[in-house]
Amino acid sequence: MNAPTIGFHGAAGTVTGSCMEIRFGGRRILVDCGLFQGPRTIEALNFGPLPFKPAEIDAIILTHAHIDHSGLVPRLVAEGFAGRVHATHATRDLLRHMWPDSGRIHEHEAERRNRRPDRADEPPVEPIYTEADAVAALDALHPRALGEWFEPAPGFRVRLWNAGHILGSASVELEVGGVRLLASGDLGPEHKSFHPDPQAPHRLDHVICESTYGDRDRADIDKAGRRRLLEAEIKAALGRGGNLLIPVFALERTQELLLDIATLIAERRIDKPYVFIDSPLASRATEIFAQHADELEDVSGGEIFDNPAFHYVASVAESMRLNKVKGAIIMAASGMCEGGRIRHHLRHHLGSRQSTVLFVGYQAGGTLGRTILEGAKRVRISGRDVVVRAEIRRLDCYSAHADKASLLDWIKGRAPIAGSLFLSHGEAAGRAALKAAAEERHLASHVLLPLIGEAYALPAGAPARRLQTGREDILAALEGDWQNDYADFATALKARLRAIDDAAARREALARMSAILESYKRARH
Repeated sequence: MNAPTIGFHGAAGTVTGSCMEIRFGGRRILVDCGLFQGPRTIEALNFGPLPFKPAEIDAIILTHAHIDHSGLVPRLVAEGFAGRVHATHATRDLLRHMWPDSGRIHEHEAERRNRRPDRADEPPVEPIYTEADAVAALDALHPRALGEWFEPAPGFRVRLWNAGHILGSASVELEVGGVRLLASGDLGPEHKSFHPDPQAPHRLDHVICESTYGDRDRADIDKAGRRRLLEAEIKAALGRGGNLLIPVFALERTQELLLDIATLIAERRIDKPYVFIDSPLASRATEIFAQHADELEDVSGGEIFDNPAFHYVASVAESMRLNKVKGAIIMAASGMCEGGRIRHHLRHHLGSRQSTVLFVGYQAGGTLGRTILEGAKRVRISGRDVVVRAEIRRLDCYSAHADKASLLDWIKGRAPIAGSLFLSHGEAAGRAALKAAAEERHLASHVLLPLIGEAYALPAGAPARRLQTGREDILAALEGDWQNDYADFATALKARLRAIDDAAARREALARMSAILESYKRARH
């Protein structure tokens, strides 16, 4: 009998676009099917040909609701997928809001790009999917309880385990063709608000483990210590006389911050500030948290989110009026600054020395958030150059991902691993560091770093065998692409030309640059 196979269609060498395809006995299921986020070259994968025919997929299992794990499902449904999408009850409830919101964003982004003067001579951009597509996809969701065995397709048995990452997150245990597999999904850290530590089975044939922070050991900071750090950041930022701007993920990070700010207010450690939650999706996600309060730690009845200091911003007009506010905390999505209302807030705040931007989440390579965090003096936002004068700060203690030590502990708890350990959902440095550490500790005899496009046979009790090589063309774009380089070049060009004293020399520099570009055009022809 042939062994089951696994194909990696995303989040292998990057942290977005999670999607694994498992085949056996003529059946095919997906574990996650998420959007790629980051540089335009990577984002373009969402629009390109799919590596499978949606109609041939029997079922999809989602580890959690984050869009980089679930956000491509509406496209699959629109293109012929007719099976069930299995997820926890909380994930189902969150996706009822997140998928339609994602569809609206795609429609808005396509419309915005098509209006840009610098795209007037380019073909119009179409949305990846529409709000209507997303609403139609909701009918495919089928909720499952943790610990419940079910058959998503003939020959496949699946059970979900708490992953401790966000509300509703799960690791996926599969039994197929006499082989036991475990896909970690995203794993939560120690001292995580709301959720108990991750749980999962052991004695497995193959394990797929995330490696987002595989090269980073964070300080062991408990909830009280985290709140002390946040208290210091709030006091310092508001003490400058400006606003504290926090790019947030609408799901989980927003709610964690609200919990800690409410605690600081209740303990009278900060004056009651104005806190604006400027993300309709974050507001709706907070409502879902309140509905699931009996499943959460640290929350009693959900009242923590109704603090009178909290103001949930609904309309775009209300959001724009925040530009006139001083001395407030503004939390806005998206967390990596690639879309959403955070971008107009950054355009308004980055140029002010009184403003503070506090990053509290992972910033993937090539994103605007990573560019700002790494010290850029100028950035390009929606076609405009923006000078960075604001105070840029970072708090690492709010991560929803396990660090290196916690990942190693989780892998150790899965022992013995008879076949292979795959390290996915990580950038190059994180995966390489976690691989070296796992091998040094003899946690698995066969550690693999799969690439997007690779496929492997998964025999019982033996190492995986590679069947198909990966897409090397994607690797170069994972840390940034030519559009990132162009943005860096364009934002600095005027200042560099001004640094040339002679006007004639400036014109000569421009002429030489134009000539170089023309030479590429001639070579192509």
